Amino acid sequence: MSRIPQRFAQLAGRGRKALIPFITAGDPSLAATVPAMHALVAAGADVIELGVPFSDPMADGPTIQRSSERALARGAGLGWVLEAVREFRTRDPDTPVVLMGYLNPVEIRGASRFGREAAEAGVDGVLLVDLPPEESPEFRDAFAAHGIDLVLLVSPTTPEARLPVLLGNARGYLYYVSFAGVTGASDRLDPAAAAAHLRRIRADSPVPVVAGFGIRDAASAAAMATDADGVVVGSALVAELADAGDPDEAARRAGAFLAPLRAALD
Repeated sequence: MSRIPQRFAQLAGRGRKALIPFITAGDPSLAATVPAMHALVAAGADVIELGVPFSDPMADGPTIQRSSERALARGAGLGWVLEAVREFRTRDPDTPVVLMGYLNPVEIRGASRFGREAAEAGVDGVLLVDLPPEESPEFRDAFAAHGIDLVLLVSPTTPEARLPVLLGNARGYLYYVSFAGVTGASDRLDPAAAAAHLRRIRADSPVPVVAGFGIRDAASAAAMATDADGVVVGSALVAELADAGDPDEAARRAGAFLAPLRAALD
């Protein structure tokens, strides 16, 4: 069993919302990734989404695209990402880690092999942005055999006929994409418009529902958390870390960025 359900159960028991920061593995440097992860936990992260750099991140906006390009140039392939998680686990056995990326690197390894290697490294969940819901059961079962949750996406434009498929296959948590488009801190975020849809999905979902895309600061995080079980913040954090000069500076920036969001959610 992954750490994700345990963490959300703990949060529910305390009446708290989940804060889930996203960073790209390997950016702003290979050496900064694990220190930044630890700093995020110290600042109040409940789950960490670790981006697996990919050459064609079609769901990501310019900030994460550039971050992924920089990380790949440094050698942050999937094997390196798994080693980074393994290193993180030497000091933190409890915080859930979810790999967020694209299908191609998983298919190259094969779902079962990938699930085994990810579990051995200490991964708890995997979110594959370009995995069609209709094809998710094969990957869900292959990952579940190794105790890993396949996290699925749902958006305001998800057809009604598709919702039962998503909800029936949901594991860990469901990631609600707050608006149609690519990732990025954005003025397009409209918590009021998302509220009714979020409440409806949460009422039928067997797992917690977290909201992401467009969240950039404490105010937007608190607003989206009202009708969600938690929030994901990515592009704004990635941008904050982008030019950190060394691992210590990256860790300081990560903690300073996240702490106000934690305070706002609490």
